[in-house]
Amino acid sequence: MYWYGSGINVSVDPTEVAARLREAKIDMTIYVPCDWKHAQQLGLVRNRQEYLQAIRQATTYIAEEGITAASREKDVELLQMIRTLDEMDKAINLLTERLIDWYISITPSFSRKYRRSETGASRLLPMIGKMEKDPMKKIAMEILSMSTTRTDLMKEVSRKAVVVIPNMSALVGGLVAARLVSRVGGLAVVAKMPGSSIQVIGAEGALFSHIRTGTPSPKHGIMFQHRRVHNAPREIRGAVARALAAKLAIAARLDYYRGEIDPVFVDAANVRIDGLMGMKTREKK
Repeated sequence: MYWYGSGINVSVDPTEVAARLREAKIDMTIYVPCDWKHAQQLGLVRNRQEYLQAIRQATTYIAEEGITAASREKDVELLQMIRTLDEMDKAINLLTERLIDWYISITPSFSRKYRRSETGASRLLPMIGKMEKDPMKKIAMEILSMSTTRTDLMKEVSRKAVVVIPNMSALVGGLVAARLVSRVGGLAVVAKMPGSSIQVIGAEGALFSHIRTGTPSPKHGIMFQHRRVHNAPREIRGAVARALAAKLAIAARLDYYRGEIDPVFVDAANVRIDGLMGMKTREKK
């Protein structure tokens, strides 16, 4: 069967083509590549130009169908929220760094430690906001306002994640779970990934370097943001990340196919991971 059908069931109508392709089962051992002249013989097109135009219309319709379906996924808004949050972080950090450079340029005696300290920067911005130098003052106040908005958005992301991806959020928190889902393009993608792949989401550069040059393989990516991983002793951090990623793979499937939290699974997963940390700590002693 070709994209425009076979036998008496032939058509170049995009709606019919899309419906047909969704149900198509093609035996590649007997498949013969399409030839526009075959469509011409069936009376579907008059020439090759019309054939190509029909293909274009059909593929455009199928792409629009896919986009529409993707926009209805339950995690669409969450993805946009977490991506906006991450962009706000970049903007705030960049503007803060630039403003501090500006302040230091007119105050040479000022300690440069504020450039390396998030706490220092948070103290410096209100100070600049009280200055009489109008442009600098306004920028400082805008950054502070953006930081407040960013904090509010962060809380909303966490609340949304608990609803959309409850099991993943229960294991690593709403923010980390949302970032994992966002990084790979959606919950449907995460739900198909093994734990080993989830473990290194966000560490693709280190992973490819390991494959190409043999450098040490990454033990974690975005997952490092979760306290269970970054607070774990270095010698067991990889084991903790591996165990947590394995549970996240199951949690992602539960979130995608069931859409509700499974308390039994979450409790068992938490006991397993906490037990691993306790066991490794005892072994160390």
